[in-house]
Amino acid sequence: MKEGRKGMERSVDDRYTQWKSLVPVLYDWLANHNLVWPSLSCRWGPQLEQATYKNRQRLYLSEQTDGSVPNTLVIANCEVVKPRVAAAEHISQFNEEARSPFVKKFKTIIHPGEVNRIRELPQNSKIVATHTDSPDVLIWDVEAQPNRHAVLGAADSRPDLILTGHQDNAEFALAMCPTEPYVLSGGKDQSVVLWSVQDHVSALAAEPGSAKSTASGGANSKNASKSGGNGDKPLESPSIGARGKYLGHEDTVEDVQFCPSSAQEFCSVGDDSCLILWDARSGSTPAVKVEKAHNADIHCVDWNPHDVNLILTGSADNSIHMFDRRKLTSDGVGSPIHKFEGHSAAVLCVQWSPDKSSVFGSSAEDGILNIWDHEKIGEKQDYGELKVPNYPPGLFFRHAGHRDKVVDFHWNASDPWTIVSVSDDGESTGGGGTLQIWRMIDLIYRPEEEVLAELDKFKSHIFGCDKSC
Repeated sequence: MKEGRKGMERSVDDRYTQWKSLVPVLYDWLANHNLVWPSLSCRWGPQLEQATYKNRQRLYLSEQTDGSVPNTLVIANCEVVKPRVAAAEHISQFNEEARSPFVKKFKTIIHPGEVNRIRELPQNSKIVATHTDSPDVLIWDVEAQPNRHAVLGAADSRPDLILTGHQDNAEFALAMCPTEPYVLSGGKDQSVVLWSVQDHVSALAAEPGSAKSTASGGANSKNASKSGGNGDKPLESPSIGARGKYLGHEDTVEDVQFCPSSAQEFCSVGDDSCLILWDARSGSTPAVKVEKAHNADIHCVDWNPHDVNLILTGSADNSIHMFDRRKLTSDGVGSPIHKFEGHSAAVLCVQWSPDKSSVFGSSAEDGILNIWDHEKIGEKQDYGELKVPNYPPGLFFRHAGHRDKVVDFHWNASDPWTIVSVSDDGESTGGGGTLQIWRMIDLIYRPEEEVLAELDKFKSHIFGCDKSC
């Protein structure tokens, strides 16, 4: 067994060494940031500033500690270098053990329990929701929260709002609605629960002398009291109950997602291998239940923001399935329109690109983040005499910069084709994690004729220089 483990470590190291040698060729920009503690989630926050060569943007991370210091929710400032600015030789010269100069911690929130999932409110990305090992969803106004020093024994930061409704722990399944301030969650109680942050705002508005609302930027109600002030015992955070509870799964709900065009429609996946579509207008039972959507637990789901008929699922069976909601099943079981098979271990995260409707990413326990384009399925590639690996249909980029399971990633909606990804490196290096912010070179994804025209111009320029020298 030890020999097998050593062989695996060698192959991961070999793969990583090969990847690092190709960074100047494959990437327009890459920042590598060593994490002392692993982060199980990473999300882009609001863009703060635009400059000539780089933009400054918030980044939400977490620190999953061993108990010697508190678990934290981290708000960082990230400098995102603009396309075609970074020099190729610079982006490949990084130290794996070092922190990146492009990522700086801005604020620390002491989180009650480890942060399993972070999601930002699209209507106001300064408001985030977190999942921990409890039945509750915690809502934070990250700008209003005080900066805390995470030392052993420090009191937990107080959430700005607590969403109650689950009967058992809800650890991972969490989504925010693109059209309304709604929050969706799934848990071990096999239920999907829906809340409206607006319900808290309405309750505050009905109270005389109440403060600003969570959804509009301030999150303190008249019950609010900062922890650690004047020795007074802090009051409990305000809480709201659910708008709806939806039952149909027969095992833990692992992920949930809203329909991009409707706050009333959403979907969920779970350890029962089912994909369920819900419509809040027609009650609390499934609108459509897809049995055997995969051959194992389903870990993740995403709904295409550009084409609301397309839904992606990722599973412990190492595959990603793409479903068309107009024809989800055949003979009573799941009938995906395509199966993407490019991972060698369980798929942990899938996400559609905000930039191109046919492109999506998938990350897995194999340490790989794949980028796919379903429109490329069936296209014949002519490589001439070049010998190239036989890649799965639709796969056009493999990010192999992580050396352990890639637990989360997020496309940057403010900066096209820029991705942040995190790996939990506990098994490969004995602790910590790696955060990478990267953007593949645009020659990979731009239209072929456009790229060839640019390369032709470049060739003419080179030959012109040769003649004049």
